[in-house]
Amino acid sequence: MPERPNIHALRIADAARGIRHVFVRDLELDAEIGVHKHEKGRRQPIRINVDLSVADDGKPLSDRLANVVDYERVVDGIRKIIATGHVKLVESLADRIAALCLEDRRVDKVRVRIEKLKAFADARSVGVEIEREAPRRRT
Repeated sequence: MPERPNIHALRIADAARGIRHVFVRDLELDAEIGVHKHEKGRRQPIRINVDLSVADDGKPLSDRLANVVDYERVVDGIRKIIATGHVKLVESLADRIAALCLEDRRVDKVRVRIEKLKAFADARSVGVEIEREAPRRRT
């Protein structure tokens, strides 16, 4: 029987609602993360997925990086967060990544999924997914 994944790609982009979907898929890094004694002082592999709902007015972007949410900035920011040292909870790391993404005023909503890839020998991964929304912004 073929494997049937229970996780599907999100459909976020929506022209009628003025939403652009910016994402980072399957970013695999080693992080110091966990609450257990055997997790302290060592790095373990994690996988991070980020989905951003970005305001899109449909106007031409003039092929300028400054006119879009830069996913390289997101990835670099995630690497910097991880480099700061040990984090006990994947939930805490997800919150920090969400806050980083919401610093860009064009981001309305962010979804962050973090998976620990070797937490259990008999599980492919364990983790958390969160969604955060930007506070209503005054124009």
